[in-house]
Amino acid sequence: MVSEHSAQVLVASNRGPVSYALREDGTLDSKRGGGGLVSGLSAVDDKLWVCAALSDGDREAVRRGVSEPGVRMLDIDAGVHADAYNGIANSVLWFVHHMIYQTPLEPVFDAEFRRQWASYEAYNRAFAQALAEEAGEGAAVLVQDYHLSLVPGILRELRPDLRIGHFSHTPWAPVDYFRLLPDDIGEQLLKGILGADRAAFLTRRWADAFIGCCTEILGGTGHTRIGVHGLGADADFLRRRSRETDVDERMEVLREQVGADRRTIVRVDRTELSKNIVRGLHAYRALLEERPEWRERVVHIAFAYPSRQDLAVYRDYTAEVQRVADTINADFGTEGWTPVLLQVDDDFARSLAAYRLADVALVNPIRDGMNLVAKEVPVVSDHGCALVLSREAGAYEELGEDAIVVNPYDVSATATALHEALTMDRDERGARSKRLATAATALPPQQWFLDQLDALRG
Repeated sequence: MVSEHSAQVLVASNRGPVSYALREDGTLDSKRGGGGLVSGLSAVDDKLWVCAALSDGDREAVRRGVSEPGVRMLDIDAGVHADAYNGIANSVLWFVHHMIYQTPLEPVFDAEFRRQWASYEAYNRAFAQALAEEAGEGAAVLVQDYHLSLVPGILRELRPDLRIGHFSHTPWAPVDYFRLLPDDIGEQLLKGILGADRAAFLTRRWADAFIGCCTEILGGTGHTRIGVHGLGADADFLRRRSRETDVDERMEVLREQVGADRRTIVRVDRTELSKNIVRGLHAYRALLEERPEWRERVVHIAFAYPSRQDLAVYRDYTAEVQRVADTINADFGTEGWTPVLLQVDDDFARSLAAYRLADVALVNPIRDGMNLVAKEVPVVSDHGCALVLSREAGAYEELGEDAIVVNPYDVSATATALHEALTMDRDERGARSKRLATAATALPPQQWFLDQLDALRG
């Protein structure tokens, strides 16, 4: 099956570079996305991006034939997409790879799981078929993430001439945890990715875990090559964007909220279960309890932007973040001092303003594929910042030497690390921050993508 089309570089991901909203007058409003993947793919002009229609506006755009050059949006049945995306990708695969199941109660792989798994298969098949239709002879296809783990294997059967890569943006579970999945499902996932010529990961640790699963369950990785590409921060963009007027305006507001002569501990996260925001707040509370000299002298700027609020467990987690922050403010706050400045409405300019003000960056995920915030703050920080970093973040491999490293479950040790960061000598903090920024920008997004493309074609 050889395509009549001629795209030579194709990218597949659940979310594409553009989204549509339906206005009241019936017209469509388009919005460009951001992030490392969008930035990285800008390195190649002549490419086709295959993605899913995620909203009613997206689906209406597909029906009307509205699209942007270089983008093919798939109008997959909304029920199938919900099963595949929320039911399997975000409620099963995400939980396995981040090792966040409460195993006495979950997971439960029953008939409902099997029904949703059939939707995940259909969703992956729709992507594979679209890629097969669009790809020119011998084209390079780069499939992104856990949403599309089956695509390489299906596409390989449809188009054996293609060069197929798969990239995992999450951690990969060690074999004992991966085996929580039903045996046949685990095998299917591994074989799906092994349909690729090359499977790549953010760190050597995640790559080794994948190899371990393949070796234990399938006897090896077959002919699939394994690669590691540690996505870095886009220094040029961040430094330019962080000096724009709207960021300066938000800095003034934050300075007023923080108050004069106070230190800042900054975190910026989505309210995903893996980000460990609640334990971070508990650690800050422990700092105030155990070291009262910091009361009225430090403010925790915590930006926790809602994520996956259509899932009850995420709504509950977001509510707990708010509850703990409110309790700290009620117990310790004074008329002139609010200990925690919690913001839950997404505002990129305000995030950059917080980066610039940061004396300490707190990045303490339970488990994270990389965590670009850990890389971005040292790049943007005006006066250099100390980084308190979980050893379970992928960024630890590159940044651990100059960070203060913590066990993300150890609240007491994290409180001690915050004190160490706040009291770090200014010269040492500046020197560490420069080294962190250098390491953080070693593989900027465009080069990250080109390296994968070169390796796939090589």
